[in-house]
Amino acid sequence: MKILIANWKANPTTLEEAQELFRAEVAEAAKYENVQTVICPPLVFLEELAKIDNTKLGAQDVFWEKSGPFTGEISSEMLKNLGVTHVLIGHSDRRYKIGETDEIINKKIKVALEAKIVPVLLVGEKDKGNDRASVLKKQLSLDLDGLDSGQISKVLIAYEPVWAISTNPNSEPDTPENTLEAIRIINEILSETYTLNPRPCLYGGSITEKNIADFLSHPEISGVVIGGASLRKDEFAEMLRIVSKI
Repeated sequence: MKILIANWKANPTTLEEAQELFRAEVAEAAKYENVQTVICPPLVFLEELAKIDNTKLGAQDVFWEKSGPFTGEISSEMLKNLGVTHVLIGHSDRRYKIGETDEIINKKIKVALEAKIVPVLLVGEKDKGNDRASVLKKQLSLDLDGLDSGQISKVLIAYEPVWAISTNPNSEPDTPENTLEAIRIINEILSETYTLNPRPCLYGGSITEKNIADFLSHPEISGVVIGGASLRKDEFAEMLRIVSKI
């Protein structure tokens, strides 16, 4: 089964728009039992959208403490109580725009696992000229530090090359072949460090209805994290239809 994770980022701006989009996407997702759908709206809308359907609800972020004097933060226990099943951790927006460190990402993964929320760990190089293997090795070793193989097997790992994200300057479309090579490297690192067997990974970066089949036709790619296209309900519906036939 393939998984589609919709990351709305800081969109839309009103609750009414969020409800309309959420209802439309949940209704489309319900048509396809062979596709798992997770929708990650802004945190401010989670409580109201959970009243519509909390079986497909994800979060864009989580704090690493359960409660306490942490102004503006959202804990894993709060997310769990709303029915959130998945949480994005290590997204490039937070790594490179906000400055979130691998140590912080590591703490967030641990608290999500403790709350039995599936962490979706996004890793990848910022620039196309970077040494991808070195970047992935550093990120994975620090992000997964202190976790055992059983815990890591519960983490969904997504390859997200920042240079392929369309909203970034000088972006270039990624190819399935490049992603397959990145997944090979990820699995090599996991095998050497944690003796884990090869596993499919997700891909994130400018996924649209035009290229989603190119990526998900490969068994090594188990799903996608969709950004801007997930805000276009008709296009999202078409992606669900396409993936259901793979």
